[in-house]
Amino acid sequence: MKSTLGKSTGIILSILLFFLFSYASAQQKQDEPKDAKFYIDRGIAYGEKGQFDQAIDDFNKALEIDPKGAGVYYYRGIAYARKGQYDWAIADLAKALEMDPKSANAYYFRGIAYANKGQHDQAISDYNKALQIGPKDAIIYYYRGIAYGEKDQFDQAIDDFNKALEIDPKHAGAHYYRGIAYLNQGQYAWAIDDFNKVLEIDPKRADAYYNRAIAYYFKKKYGESWKDIKEAENLGYKIPPKFLENLRKASGRQN
Repeated sequence: MKSTLGKSTGIILSILLFFLFSYASAQQKQDEPKDAKFYIDRGIAYGEKGQFDQAIDDFNKALEIDPKGAGVYYYRGIAYARKGQYDWAIADLAKALEMDPKSANAYYFRGIAYANKGQHDQAISDYNKALQIGPKDAIIYYYRGIAYGEKDQFDQAIDDFNKALEIDPKHAGAHYYRGIAYLNQGQYAWAIDDFNKVLEIDPKRADAYYNRAIAYYFKKKYGESWKDIKEAENLGYKIPPKFLENLRKASGRQN
Protein backbone atom coordinates (compact mmCIF):
# COMPACT_ATOMS: atom_id res chain seq x y z
CA MET A 1 0.00 0.00 0.00
CA LYS A 2 2.88 2.37 0.92
CA SER A 3 4.54 1.72 -2.41
CA THR A 4 1.32 2.43 -4.36
CA LEU A 5 0.80 5.72 -2.52
CA GLY A 6 4.35 6.83 -3.43
CA LYS A 7 3.77 6.07 -7.09
CA SER A 8 0.43 7.93 -7.08
CA THR A 9 2.03 10.95 -5.41
CA GLY A 10 4.81 10.91 -8.06
CA ILE A 11 2.24 10.82 -10.89
CA ILE A 12 0.29 13.73 -9.37
CA LEU A 13 3.48 15.79 -8.98
CA SER A 14 4.46 15.06 -12.59
CA ILE A 15 1.03 16.21 -13.82
CA LEU A 16 1.21 19.37 -11.70
CA LEU A 17 4.71 20.17 -12.97
CA PHE A 18 3.59 19.59 -16.56
CA PHE A 19 0.73 22.09 -16.17
CA LEU A 20 2.96 24.58 -14.37
CA PHE A 21 5.58 24.47 -17.12
CA SER A 22 2.92 24.62 -19.83
CA TYR A 23 1.38 27.66 -18.16
CA ALA A 24 4.80 29.34 -17.78
CA SER A 25 5.60 28.68 -21.44
CA ALA A 26 2.25 30.08 -22.57
CA GLN A 27 2.69 33.08 -20.28
CA GLN A 28 6.17 33.69 -21.70
CA LYS A 29 4.78 33.65 -25.25
CA GLN A 30 2.06 36.11 -24.20
CA ASP A 31 4.70 38.37 -22.67
CA GLU A 32 6.91 38.38 -25.80
CA PRO A 33 6.72 41.70 -27.65
CA LYS A 34 4.71 41.78 -30.87
CA ASP A 35 6.65 44.70 -32.34
CA ALA A 36 9.16 43.82 -35.08
CA LYS A 37 11.17 46.95 -34.25
CA PHE A 38 11.87 45.62 -30.75
CA TYR A 39 13.51 42.51 -32.20
CA ILE A 40 15.36 44.47 -34.89
CA ASP A 41 16.82 46.88 -32.34
CA ARG A 42 17.77 44.07 -29.96
CA GLY A 43 19.21 42.05 -32.85
CA ILE A 44 21.38 45.01 -33.88
CA ALA A 45 22.55 45.36 -30.26
CA TYR A 46 23.47 41.67 -30.17
CA GLY A 47 25.33 42.07 -33.47
CA GLU A 48 27.33 45.01 -32.11
CA LYS A 49 28.41 42.79 -29.21
CA GLY A 50 29.46 40.00 -31.61
CA GLN A 51 26.60 37.75 -30.48
CA PHE A 52 25.50 36.83 -33.98
CA ASP A 53 23.44 33.74 -33.15
CA GLN A 54 21.26 35.77 -30.80
CA ALA A 55 21.07 38.55 -33.39
CA ILE A 56 19.91 36.14 -36.09
CA ASP A 57 17.32 34.65 -33.73
CA ASP A 58 15.87 38.12 -33.11
CA PHE A 59 15.86 38.99 -36.81
CA ASN A 60 13.99 35.72 -37.45
CA LYS A 61 11.36 36.78 -34.90
CA ALA A 62 11.08 40.20 -36.54
CA LEU A 63 10.47 38.54 -39.92
CA GLU A 64 7.75 36.34 -38.42
CA ILE A 65 5.95 39.55 -37.43
CA ASP A 66 6.80 41.51 -40.60
CA PRO A 67 7.98 39.30 -43.50
CA LYS A 68 8.40 42.32 -45.78
CA GLY A 69 10.97 44.14 -43.68
CA ALA A 70 13.85 44.86 -46.08
CA GLY A 71 15.95 46.15 -43.21
CA VAL A 72 15.66 42.85 -41.37
CA TYR A 73 17.07 40.88 -44.31
CA TYR A 74 19.86 43.43 -44.55
CA TYR A 75 20.85 43.12 -40.89
CA ARG A 76 20.47 39.35 -40.84
CA GLY A 77 22.62 39.15 -43.98
CA ILE A 78 25.37 41.11 -42.22
CA ALA A 79 25.12 38.80 -39.19
CA TYR A 80 25.46 35.74 -41.43
CA ALA A 81 28.47 37.33 -43.14
CA ARG A 82 30.11 38.03 -39.79
CA LYS A 83 29.64 34.35 -38.95
CA GLY A 84 31.29 33.34 -42.22
CA GLN A 85 28.02 31.94 -43.63
CA TYR A 86 28.45 33.77 -46.91
CA ASP A 87 25.85 31.92 -49.00
CA TRP A 88 23.13 32.78 -46.49
CA ALA A 89 24.43 36.34 -46.29
CA ILE A 90 24.26 36.71 -50.07
CA ALA A 91 20.71 35.30 -50.14
CA ASP A 92 19.51 37.72 -47.44
CA LEU A 93 21.21 40.74 -49.00
CA ALA A 94 19.73 39.83 -52.38
CA LYS A 95 16.29 39.76 -50.74
CA ALA A 96 16.98 43.14 -49.15
CA LEU A 97 17.94 44.52 -52.58
CA GLU A 98 14.76 43.18 -54.16
CA MET A 99 12.83 45.30 -51.65
CA ASP A 100 15.20 48.27 -51.70
CA PRO A 101 17.28 48.38 -54.93
CA LYS A 102 18.88 51.70 -53.90
CA SER A 103 20.64 50.34 -50.82
CA ALA A 104 24.33 51.06 -51.42
CA ASN A 105 25.24 49.36 -48.15
CA ALA A 106 23.50 46.14 -49.15
CA TYR A 107 25.52 46.04 -52.39
CA TYR A 108 28.69 46.78 -50.43
CA PHE A 109 28.17 44.01 -47.88
CA ARG A 110 27.11 41.52 -50.54
CA GLY A 111 30.33 42.42 -52.36
CA ILE A 112 32.27 41.58 -49.20
CA ALA A 113 30.49 38.22 -48.98
CA TYR A 114 31.25 37.43 -52.64
CA ALA A 115 34.91 38.41 -52.13
CA ASN A 116 35.19 36.05 -49.15
CA LYS A 117 33.94 33.26 -51.41
CA GLY A 118 36.63 34.14 -53.98
CA GLN A 119 34.01 35.43 -56.44
CA HIS A 120 35.83 38.66 -57.23
CA ASP A 121 33.96 39.56 -60.42
CA GLN A 122 30.65 39.52 -58.56
CA ALA A 123 32.25 41.47 -55.72
CA ILE A 124 33.52 44.16 -58.11
CA SER A 125 30.09 44.39 -59.75
CA ASP A 126 28.46 45.00 -56.35
CA TYR A 127 31.10 47.56 -55.32
CA ASN A 128 30.46 49.37 -58.62
CA LYS A 129 26.75 49.57 -57.86
CA ALA A 130 27.39 50.76 -54.32
CA LEU A 131 29.60 53.56 -55.65
CA GLN A 132 27.03 54.52 -58.29
CA ILE A 133 24.24 54.81 -55.71
CA GLY A 134 25.88 56.18 -52.61
CA PRO A 135 28.52 58.74 -51.66
CA LYS A 136 32.08 57.96 -52.64
CA ASP A 137 33.40 55.97 -49.71
CA ALA A 138 37.09 55.18 -49.11
CA ILE A 139 36.27 51.73 -47.75
CA ILE A 140 34.46 50.68 -50.95
CA TYR A 141 37.34 51.82 -53.15
CA TYR A 142 39.68 49.97 -50.79
CA TYR A 143 37.83 46.66 -51.05
CA ARG A 144 37.34 47.00 -54.79
CA GLY A 145 41.09 47.60 -55.06
CA ILE A 146 41.74 44.39 -53.16
CA ALA A 147 39.38 42.51 -55.50
CA TYR A 148 41.23 43.87 -58.54
CA GLY A 149 44.51 42.86 -56.93
CA GLU A 150 43.23 39.31 -56.44
CA LYS A 151 42.60 39.25 -60.19
CA ASP A 152 46.17 40.55 -60.86
CA GLN A 153 44.68 43.74 -62.31
CA PHE A 154 47.20 45.92 -60.51
CA ASP A 155 46.66 49.15 -62.44
CA GLN A 156 42.97 49.15 -61.54
CA ALA A 157 43.85 48.19 -57.95
CA ILE A 158 46.31 51.09 -57.63
CA ASP A 159 43.75 53.50 -59.08
CA ASP A 160 41.22 52.44 -56.45
CA PHE A 161 43.74 52.70 -53.61
CA ASN A 162 44.62 56.21 -54.87
CA LYS A 163 40.94 57.15 -54.69
CA ALA A 164 40.61 55.69 -51.20
CA LEU A 165 43.66 57.67 -50.07
CA GLU A 166 42.33 60.90 -51.57
CA ILE A 167 39.35 60.51 -49.24
CA ASP A 168 41.28 59.11 -46.26
CA PRO A 169 45.05 59.80 -46.50
CA LYS A 170 45.77 57.81 -43.33
CA HIS A 171 44.08 54.61 -44.47
CA ALA A 172 46.85 52.15 -43.56
CA GLY A 173 45.22 49.30 -45.47
CA ALA A 174 45.10 51.29 -48.72
CA HIS A 175 48.79 52.19 -48.36
CA TYR A 176 49.64 48.56 -47.60
CA TYR A 177 47.80 47.00 -50.52
CA ARG A 178 48.95 49.71 -52.91
CA GLY A 179 52.46 48.77 -51.78
CA ILE A 180 51.69 45.14 -52.58
CA ALA A 181 50.42 46.14 -56.03
CA TYR A 182 53.56 48.19 -56.69
CA LEU A 183 55.67 45.25 -55.49
CA ASN A 184 53.93 42.97 -57.99
CA GLN A 185 54.61 45.50 -60.74
CA GLY A 186 58.30 45.74 -59.87
CA GLN A 187 57.96 49.37 -58.72
CA TYR A 188 60.02 48.76 -55.61
CA ALA A 189 60.76 52.37 -54.61
CA TRP A 190 57.04 53.21 -54.62
CA ALA A 191 56.28 50.00 -52.72
CA ILE A 192 58.85 50.97 -50.05
CA ASP A 193 57.32 54.43 -49.78
CA ASP A 194 53.88 52.93 -49.14
CA PHE A 195 55.18 50.44 -46.57
CA ASN A 196 56.96 53.36 -44.84
CA LYS A 197 53.61 55.14 -44.56
CA VAL A 198 51.93 52.01 -43.19
CA LEU A 199 54.59 51.72 -40.49
CA GLU A 200 54.24 55.41 -39.59
CA ILE A 201 50.55 54.77 -38.95
CA ASP A 202 50.97 51.30 -37.39
CA PRO A 203 54.56 50.52 -36.26
CA LYS A 204 53.54 47.00 -35.16
CA ARG A 205 52.45 45.84 -38.59
CA ALA A 206 54.77 42.88 -39.15
CA ASP A 207 53.58 42.12 -42.69
CA ALA A 208 54.60 45.63 -43.78
CA TYR A 209 58.14 45.00 -42.51
CA TYR A 210 58.26 41.69 -44.36
CA ASN A 211 57.02 43.08 -47.66
CA ARG A 212 59.33 46.09 -47.39
CA ALA A 213 62.16 43.57 -46.87
CA ILE A 214 61.19 41.97 -50.19
CA ALA A 215 61.27 45.34 -51.94
CA TYR A 216 64.71 46.10 -50.47
CA TYR A 217 65.89 42.65 -51.58
CA PHE A 218 64.95 43.35 -55.19
CA LYS A 219 66.69 46.72 -54.96
CA LYS A 220 69.78 44.82 -53.68
CA LYS A 221 69.69 46.72 -50.39
CA TYR A 222 70.34 43.55 -48.43
CA GLY A 223 71.28 45.24 -45.15
CA GLU A 224 67.94 47.07 -45.09
CA SER A 225 66.19 43.84 -45.99
CA TRP A 226 67.78 42.02 -43.04
CA LYS A 227 66.77 44.84 -40.66
CA ASP A 228 63.14 44.48 -41.73
CA ILE A 229 63.28 40.71 -41.48
CA LYS A 230 64.41 41.00 -37.86
CA GLU A 231 61.68 43.54 -37.08
CA ALA A 232 59.04 41.24 -38.60
CA GLU A 233 60.36 38.23 -36.68
CA ASN A 234 60.40 40.20 -33.41
CA LEU A 235 56.71 40.89 -34.00
CA GLY A 236 56.01 37.17 -34.44
CA TYR A 237 55.92 37.01 -38.25
CA LYS A 238 57.07 33.70 -39.75
CA ILE A 239 59.41 34.44 -42.67
CA PRO A 240 59.07 31.96 -45.55
CA PRO A 241 62.22 29.76 -45.58
CA LYS A 242 62.65 30.21 -49.35
CA PHE A 243 62.95 33.98 -49.02
CA LEU A 244 65.50 33.60 -46.21
CA GLU A 245 67.49 31.19 -48.37
CA ASN A 246 67.51 33.64 -51.29
CA LEU A 247 68.47 36.56 -49.04
CA ARG A 248 71.35 34.61 -47.49
CA LYS A 249 72.71 33.68 -50.91
CA ALA A 250 72.37 37.21 -52.28
CA SER A 251 73.77 38.99 -49.22
CA GLY A 252 76.50 36.50 -48.36
CA ARG A 253 75.44 36.46 -44.70
CA GLN A 254 73.30 34.31 -42.48
CA ASN A 255 71.32 36.97 -40.67
